Amino acid sequence: MEDNKEKDLKDLFDDAKSYLDTRVEYTRLYLVEQVSKIFADIVTNAAVIICFILAFLFGTFTLALFLSDVLGSYARGFGCVAVIYVLLALIVYYTKEKFIEKAIINFTIKNYFNKLVDKEEEEDEQKV
Repeated sequence: MEDNKEKDLKDLFDDAKSYLDTRVEYTRLYLVEQVSKIFADIVTNAAVIICFILAFLFGTFTLALFLSDVLGSYARGFGCVAVIYVLLALIVYYTKEKFIEKAIINFTIKNYFNKLVDKEEEEDEQKV
């Protein structure tokens, strides 16, 4: 009878150890998955931002050269573009709290919750 108790205790200890090992492995894999998703999101967002910046810069040079041709002077064309950017900067500065920050916050929250819902749907599909 005492051998049975020792055997049961040993089995219980082995099961607990196996459970902890499995739990640690699951946590490690979960963290790897999350880090991979974050890294992929950062890389793709950086690529999109770089493309937008390049398009913006080339558009700016195109506009400046066009205005230079229309106005007959490079200084006037590039000066007009500079004035446009100063006006744009002032508009953004004075409206940032009212419109821009709220839009960015709302976009970020929607993006986070959409990813959360997608993850839950993925887990539900795996259970079925």
